[in-house]
Amino acid sequence: MINKAILVGRLGADPEVRYTQEGTMVVTLRVATDEQWKDKNGERVQRTEWHRIVVFGKLAEICGNYLSKGRLVYLEGRIQTRSWDDKDGNKRFTTEIVAQTMQMLDRKGNENEQSSTGMGNFPNSEAAGTFEDDVPF
Repeated sequence: MINKAILVGRLGADPEVRYTQEGTMVVTLRVATDEQWKDKNGERVQRTEWHRIVVFGKLAEICGNYLSKGRLVYLEGRIQTRSWDDKDGNKRFTTEIVAQTMQMLDRKGNENEQSSTGMGNFPNSEAAGTFEDDVPF
């Protein structure tokens, strides 16, 4: 069976950096993808879809250091749904992509900076620890 997501989109906010109880860095990204089409009247319509991306370990460090709002990125990973109980005891769910590969696609910032980290292809370090958050975004 295959569980793989591939996205090319822009970051809607700067990366959110936090750490697991075991000290593993975790970065959360909000990435927007859009599609455009013409409706039956010939007018252009655009729809934006927002994706929650979670990155662990060394790749998280690269994302936290070099990505920022507006950057165009290529991401590959697996789709994961997880649940938790909120402060009121209600069961909450979120679906996210656990990134395993990231590549910066635009030329914003220092070109030397990009060439040294343009491709982050590191194994997922999720097994190193778990994290808790109360708000999925």
